Amino acid sequence: MQFKTRIAHAIVGALLTGTLLHSAPTYATELSAVETQQVNAQQAQALGLAVPYSAKVPTIESVLGYPAASRISSPAAIEAYFVKLAEQFPAQVKLNYYGKSWEGRNLYYVAISSAENMAAFANFQRGMQQLSAADKTSAQQANKLIAELPASVWLSYGVHGNEISSPEAAMLTAYHLLAAEDEQTASYLNNAVVFIDPVQNPDGRSRFVSRYYMTAGLEHSADRHSAEHNEPWPSGRSNHYLFDLNRDWIALTQPEISGQVEALLENMPLVFVDLHEMGGDSSYYFTPEADPYNPLITKKQRETLWYIGENNAQWFDERGYDYFTREIFDAFYPGYGASWPLYHGSISMTYEMASARGHVFRTKDGDILTYGDGVQRHFVASIATIEAVAQQRQQLLKNFWDYRNQGIEAGSDSKQRVYLFAGQQDPAATQRLAGLLTRHGVQVQQAKEAFSACGVKYPAGSFWVDTAQPAHYMARTLLDKNIAMDDKFIAEQERLRANNLPDQIYDVTAWSLPLMFNLDYQTCSRVPRAENQLATEQLVKPGTVLNADAEVGYIVPWGDMNAGRFLTEALRAGLTVKRTDLAFTHKNKQRYPAGSLILTHAQNAHLTAAVQKIALSSGATVHGVDSSWVTDGPNFGSNNVKLVHAPNIVMLWDEPVSSLNAGHSRYVIEQQFGYPVTAMRAAQLSRADLSHYQVLILPSTYGSLSSALGENGEANVKKWVENGGVLITFGNATEWAVQSVLLNSALERVINENPQGHGSEKKVDGLLIKSKAEHMHYITPDAADPYWTAGVLTNLDVDLEHWLSAGVQPNLISVTVGNQIYRPLSIEHGRNIVSYSKDVLASGYLWEENQQQLAYKPFLMWQPRQRGMVISFTQEPTYRAYLDGLNLLLLNAIFGGAAHATPLR
Repeated sequence: MQFKTRIAHAIVGALLTGTLLHSAPTYATELSAVETQQVNAQQAQALGLAVPYSAKVPTIESVLGYPAASRISSPAAIEAYFVKLAEQFPAQVKLNYYGKSWEGRNLYYVAISSAENMAAFANFQRGMQQLSAADKTSAQQANKLIAELPASVWLSYGVHGNEISSPEAAMLTAYHLLAAEDEQTASYLNNAVVFIDPVQNPDGRSRFVSRYYMTAGLEHSADRHSAEHNEPWPSGRSNHYLFDLNRDWIALTQPEISGQVEALLENMPLVFVDLHEMGGDSSYYFTPEADPYNPLITKKQRETLWYIGENNAQWFDERGYDYFTREIFDAFYPGYGASWPLYHGSISMTYEMASARGHVFRTKDGDILTYGDGVQRHFVASIATIEAVAQQRQQLLKNFWDYRNQGIEAGSDSKQRVYLFAGQQDPAATQRLAGLLTRHGVQVQQAKEAFSACGVKYPAGSFWVDTAQPAHYMARTLLDKNIAMDDKFIAEQERLRANNLPDQIYDVTAWSLPLMFNLDYQTCSRVPRAENQLATEQLVKPGTVLNADAEVGYIVPWGDMNAGRFLTEALRAGLTVKRTDLAFTHKNKQRYPAGSLILTHAQNAHLTAAVQKIALSSGATVHGVDSSWVTDGPNFGSNNVKLVHAPNIVMLWDEPVSSLNAGHSRYVIEQQFGYPVTAMRAAQLSRADLSHYQVLILPSTYGSLSSALGENGEANVKKWVENGGVLITFGNATEWAVQSVLLNSALERVINENPQGHGSEKKVDGLLIKSKAEHMHYITPDAADPYWTAGVLTNLDVDLEHWLSAGVQPNLISVTVGNQIYRPLSIEHGRNIVSYSKDVLASGYLWEENQQQLAYKPFLMWQPRQRGMVISFTQEPTYRAYLDGLNLLLLNAIFGGAAHATPLR
């Protein structure tokens, strides 16, 4: 068709000789009519589409002062362009802000459609809400909505800040939709509302852009080894707290994603596309996805993904663009932007473009890939997707309704229809789970009275989720303890391993929120008969003080994040807080667990008002006491009751630390615990006077910590620990603690019951190989590491006879990633506080050999070193900031560790 006619080599990359490559963006003044026509003609040529464009629509150059794709636009410049479009075309463009990034940049999307559709935009939103509410909307009403509503597509660009081409394509897409004067584009806008989120990660993009232009010289370098193509730590991929935002769609911890989810639930778009970049030696990837598919994705959804992919292919074929599908980027893990909308009935997918990671890049084949190439292909893919959505308007609406209705039916027929959470085990985690599920668009009920269900009694305040609801599949994928991968896929992975080939598992294979929050739940086939109300999005329920006018002081029972937040806020407020190592029974007949906090009037002025304020904000339940008398366990003045000092925390930062784990850890401590962290680079840590700090945290690393710290750094840390410091290591930073002999453990190789020495002599004894299995065993190195796992949920057993486990449940769940397995500490060196259970696997798929070798191996070790100590987690307790069930262990390590160390004061 004429609309798709290719203009030979009319690519945006041809504009890279623009004069503004290294200058700051200069927002242009108003152009004359002749100048406007010239600029629009250049823009049309850059788009590569043989259609006329209106001179009334501002181009990128007319607003920002430089041609499209001649500069990597900053978030501020991109926002300025969309603000201009919204101001100039209010009848067709609606600009909506949904939050701010950590660094204060705006998060927003625009909705673009025909003037008629946008005049009825509020009706469109109401209509989609009605269509999504399949439990309240009749089939007759749904059919009327399907006949009348426009389709909708949500295009999200730039979730990774250093994937640079898609936000520029977002501007071109908006320009084209408004300026193109052809019937086909008009039909797109008549049949669909197009949502554009131009920059999902403005902080990361800003970081990339500023650093990139600092390295640019007279000419841009295409050398992949140049400074232009190698970002300093941390790269622009992540946000302010160094999160990979494309993994935050389960936990919703970051404003960039939680705000977008809220906007998606408000608009319920039928199709969602997340536009990314990948290595520069690739081509272009679009749907359909690789195996495995999440089993909660329906056949109809997969067919639609295939249809959209085929339409993209037609566009790419006409332009001679290479692409591939189905080889990588699976649709199993629901925590991606390109997966999450699927479980509400939308169609969602990932597009990936080979990245120039700058203006020009020389591929391994010697070709020059330009920034403009990426912009052009993302633009073409965007328009092709909009076309597919517009063409399938009614079918997409019907499929959406059917999915939501099918969810109700599936829940009604399930023997595990209802998931029930009593909340007594961990009130803070239960409240957070209910609020988080609600934020995901799942209906959660809270009982106003006590009730029984399937033979179990539940107190008032308990929560339940009836899966017979439109968000059935979202509830299932978040709550089910295990989502199984396809048997054929698993069999293929085992076949690959048997042939010493890498597996195809792309990301974690387990993610159950109740397991990660360490919460038990029960299921029932019947909905409880109890007065109830819908749960809210509230993550922390305000706390309370019982016997607020207590004469002696207050006790905060330890055991959840409410108490943890109370502790950090009290310390930051300057209150004197004690912490008991052992459980005790007070005169009031209340039993208090180990770790409980004690605050007395004798040691704190104006305590009552402070406690009431902190209880309210933290969620803690505080017990006022009129006596210090204890009938069982340690008294308030016992040596088993420690003063909790407000520790200064320093964290190793920059290379060779994993930016993700550093960011996750700092976020958990600062934003979830509410306590500040100082970041320090290895060079400074090696020579700094650390006596000001009581706690040092070493996050996981990707390089040699020994090389980064050197002998002087190792000696400095050792001396500091021995003088009373608390060293906490995460993940493979624990290996450095072992190598430096701060921790008397050892890293294990793979179990090899029958080593086959390969020999280095020119001639060796003859070897009889009787089978293919023996052959594969022989060619495996004798000193191989255990097999790598992408990530599973594992069972842990807790030694409750130590202050590090105060208030912790006897069994925990953790994510286990990688292949590091450590030997337990012997008793003369320290304690293994948390170990892997005999039955290691809680959820996901873990190789049999790893399960056998991990059993009873340490997850958390404690070793005293003179006046200080080493506390080592063999995995990352802050992984993606969604392991809420491990937060109490980390609180104990930081604040309990500081309380038990004995530095000279």
